[in-house]
Amino acid sequence: MRTLVVGSGGREHALVWALRRSTRAPEVFAAPGNPGIAELALCFPIDAADPSAVAQLADDLAVDLVVVGPEVPLVAGVADAVRARGRLAFGPGAAGARLEGSKAWMKHVLAEAGVPTARYAAFGADDGDAALAFLDEFAPPYVVKTDGLAAGKGVVVTESITEARDAVRAYLSGEAFGDAGRTLVIEEGLAGPELSLLVVCNGDPDGALALAPAQDFKRVGESDAGPNTGGMGAYSPVPIVDAATVDDVMDRAVRPTLHWLARQNVEYRGVLYAGMMLTADGPKVIEYNVRFGDPECQAVLPRISSDVAEMLHAAAAGAPVSVEFSADACVSVVLASEGYPATPRTGDVITGLEIAASLHAVTIFHAGTARGDDGRLHTSGGRVLDVTATGADLVVARTRAYEAAGLISWPGMQFRRDIASSAAAASSARADGSAPRR
Repeated sequence: MRTLVVGSGGREHALVWALRRSTRAPEVFAAPGNPGIAELALCFPIDAADPSAVAQLADDLAVDLVVVGPEVPLVAGVADAVRARGRLAFGPGAAGARLEGSKAWMKHVLAEAGVPTARYAAFGADDGDAALAFLDEFAPPYVVKTDGLAAGKGVVVTESITEARDAVRAYLSGEAFGDAGRTLVIEEGLAGPELSLLVVCNGDPDGALALAPAQDFKRVGESDAGPNTGGMGAYSPVPIVDAATVDDVMDRAVRPTLHWLARQNVEYRGVLYAGMMLTADGPKVIEYNVRFGDPECQAVLPRISSDVAEMLHAAAAGAPVSVEFSADACVSVVLASEGYPATPRTGDVITGLEIAASLHAVTIFHAGTARGDDGRLHTSGGRVLDVTATGADLVVARTRAYEAAGLISWPGMQFRRDIASSAAAASSARADGSAPRR
């Protein structure tokens, strides 16, 4: 099987890495890729969000499958363009990708499909007074979201009504996120633990397959301090989430959504990422993404013991999908640049990567790196590396990930030191029979 992976981040590096482990996908290409991906696959420097360019490259390479990683190419219709050439694509078409491309439309779909979610309303650029009045109907935490894509940064969750009002004004004026924020969504703040559920979809709403649950960390600082980011780390499995919880999410959220889309003649093939809040009233959808989560992908794929290429190919072809997971746990820690998420500094030389990557059960995925004219690896984005480790349990996986992270450095490097800490402590407590620490 010849496979083309579209994208250039840590998620795409993880996908290429997983596909290269397959017995069915010995030839893997990437567009545009990154320095880490280039060690595993031949990379082509094209615009990943250009549907015709991606479709033409897939033809030129005569690939059997195109796997679209990021949301921007999916919203742009890359998967549609590939399918129009008669090739298989893993990723929804533009009609399905609208679930992520417009948060207001996604909320409309949830309401139409009867899926539990937070109370909300959407407002346009001329609705500032109405938006502020609606905001005043809620108690903290206040939640303000851009309608359009904002690279995982267009969400403000705050206890401060002043900060929430400032976000509304900055979004609607275009000051914060341009056109992506000129329509926004204000919604009720929900309480409870979060759950990320990645679901592989093959076009049949009843054939959707949930992967192992994961949990990510959105805030830049420890103990969930600071602004939201694209994600500062993730882990899997999630001790508080059992099979019954997963079944409940599939029954109450994922399948009703897929059935509603099918009634609109939207055949969804790809990943549907359900970001859930496990509230006292049951699971509620916070958001849908239309691709593998980043960094959840980096924590889930290393646990798959079956053939990833077969699973993605089957879903793209509309065939039944299956998956098997190892009992190992996985923890992925994001190393970020100084100033991330607002104004990340770039161009710094990265050191210690080779020795860190040589540690047992450690894999490092490149998210924002570039090879400089000096031949050395430099930072080129906000999230730079995903230091990922597996182990017999979360304690072991976490220890390995942080040992490796401690060997890597560049000026201003930052990372959270509490990824999976509570879950690891709870798992350890259950294993030795003591009460979990809270």
